[in-house]
Amino acid sequence: MNANTNQPSMDLNSPEHYINRELSLLQFNLRVLEQAMDERHPLMERLNFLLIFSSNMDEFFEIRVAGLRNQMETGTGTPGPDGMLPQEVLADISRITHEAVQRQYHILQGIILPALAEEGVHFLRREDWNAAQAEWVKKYFRDQVYPVLTPIALDPAHPFPRLVNKSLNFIVPLDGKDAFGRSTGLAIVPAPRSLPRLIRLPDEVCENGDDNFIFLSSMIHAHVSDLFPGMKATGCYQFRVTRNADLEVDEDVEDLASALKGELLSRRYGDEVRLEVADNCPQHLIDYLLEQFELGQVDAYKANGPVNLARMFTSVNRPRLHYPPFTPRVPAPVRKYESIFDAIDQGDILLHHPFESFSPVVNLLAEAARDPKVLAIKQTLYRTGTNSEILDHLETAARNGKEVIAVVELRARFDEESNIEGARRLQEAGAIVVYGVVGYKTHSKMLLVLRRDGDGMKRYAHLGTGNYHTKTTKFYTDYGLLTAEPGICQDVHKIFQELTGMGKAARLKQLKHAPFTLHPSLMEWIEFETEQARAGKPARIIAKFNSLTEERIMQALYRASQAGVEIDLIVRGICCLRPGIPGLSENIRVRSIIGRFLEHTRIYHFHHAGEDLVYCASADWMDRNLFNRVETCFPVNDPKLKKQILEEGLHFYLRDNTQAWLLSADGSYQRAEPAAGEEPFLAQQALLEALSNG
Repeated sequence: MNANTNQPSMDLNSPEHYINRELSLLQFNLRVLEQAMDERHPLMERLNFLLIFSSNMDEFFEIRVAGLRNQMETGTGTPGPDGMLPQEVLADISRITHEAVQRQYHILQGIILPALAEEGVHFLRREDWNAAQAEWVKKYFRDQVYPVLTPIALDPAHPFPRLVNKSLNFIVPLDGKDAFGRSTGLAIVPAPRSLPRLIRLPDEVCENGDDNFIFLSSMIHAHVSDLFPGMKATGCYQFRVTRNADLEVDEDVEDLASALKGELLSRRYGDEVRLEVADNCPQHLIDYLLEQFELGQVDAYKANGPVNLARMFTSVNRPRLHYPPFTPRVPAPVRKYESIFDAIDQGDILLHHPFESFSPVVNLLAEAARDPKVLAIKQTLYRTGTNSEILDHLETAARNGKEVIAVVELRARFDEESNIEGARRLQEAGAIVVYGVVGYKTHSKMLLVLRRDGDGMKRYAHLGTGNYHTKTTKFYTDYGLLTAEPGICQDVHKIFQELTGMGKAARLKQLKHAPFTLHPSLMEWIEFETEQARAGKPARIIAKFNSLTEERIMQALYRASQAGVEIDLIVRGICCLRPGIPGLSENIRVRSIIGRFLEHTRIYHFHHAGEDLVYCASADWMDRNLFNRVETCFPVNDPKLKKQILEEGLHFYLRDNTQAWLLSADGSYQRAEPAAGEEPFLAQQALLEALSNG
């Protein structure tokens, strides 16, 4: 241990000791982009990383950049711990993102697409179409595309249209006059979202027997003059505008669901924050578009390819171009017993997704829905998806006469619409639906089943770090705990009472929960390690989560490091703390794991004088999680399961020397590499081999 008792005191409030939150998030997106260059990933998966980067950047502009612009324009922005003003952050974002977009399209056009062509997967340009393909495209355009296109001429009677957020559009300069004698010179052609952005050519018009795709944009470009009979299109340039998509809902409204429905429409037409346009578009047309959207030159991003890359997702039946499939393991206790209740009665069951199956959670609901001994089911729902088995079983339970209470968080960003629909389905089935607590998002992941047990009642609970979304459980890493331990189940019951009723904060025995006891507990645990180190005793903290922004926790970690506590943080995304600063944080190490699966587990481990406290949680170490959300943090008490989490959930990731990125004091990340003579170790691959069935 390296306690700095003789070092001069350092100002923990100094802005130089913190990384800007938005710039840290941007760095995460750049790490995702770099996966497209990693030849350890199969080729189609490298393409998918490129598209994920594009999707991430859409949200970054819709929410983070839009928020900064609003702060700057209204003068409401206040510096965070890093001391940067909104205009300073926006300037850095503009510089970094323009370079990143250029790199993105260079990787696409110069590396990924040529490599795919060598594998027989072609994305054909117009000049590459043979006669049969051109004829097929012409017919497809006439039958499938032309009928749903609505060209909009720009003249005094047709002002510039209000275009939907992130929609694909074309600006078309025209020569000639129309039937009414008009010669405006410009038109806009929106591409309806109902049209696919990528179309596979049929084998009969292809000579190579490969997979051949063409872009909708190429098809429209080739036949755009057909939309303007008697006139000539002298150009056709794709573009799209990104808008502010953050919803603002008055917390005092009487009906939150109705208010949200109204706001969802405004998301499509929020203030403009970014223009993406084809890089061959003439500058005077770019200037024209920027003027219409009230944007500056720095807000224009030139694309050497499709402007809507996020919709380029596709799949081809070439296994070697994709990750090998695997079958998530079902834990032995679940396989051993016919009833999930009998399995849980034998002891706590830990599930590590996606390496282990989510099916035991779904089966718990399915069995509870039809079991005559089950009286009530309570569940929080943050993200479930539109076609959800979870909702199906809750509906069945309600129709079977069970008491079903669903705490549905309507304000889960970009899932509001599906959550409103899910709430409606449950209400129609007879379930009691509540929307949590006004002013606090219900982000905790809890399921509670009340079941007759002889002459009494018994509770069964599921607590998790991830959502009840059966699709994301296949590619998000998360932990879930199935338990009948009375103390934990009683705590879960109290939190549900807190969410559906009113009263003082629940007094819990084992769980910690935000916004009440979680932050104080974290501060207490960190301080205990700090005191242990000062006393010359072993002190250790290992934590894994998605983001670290909360200032008091960062300051507590700095003090712990100064006292000599060894601290390892596995932070996938935002980290505002600077590790490795002499006299401040040289005992803190921060790493980010980016790989096949999205790292999502939240695990907190404190040595605690040899007790080895291990908690899993729904919360990151962020202000919003700890003070503005309802979150749960649950202990793992079983010694065997605790050891399993320490080894597989933390130490595997600390050993990773291939997919890990190490944060430096200057805010940059370096890719970890095996030392001389050291074998490569990939945590996710090791877990696949250890926990899945192939």
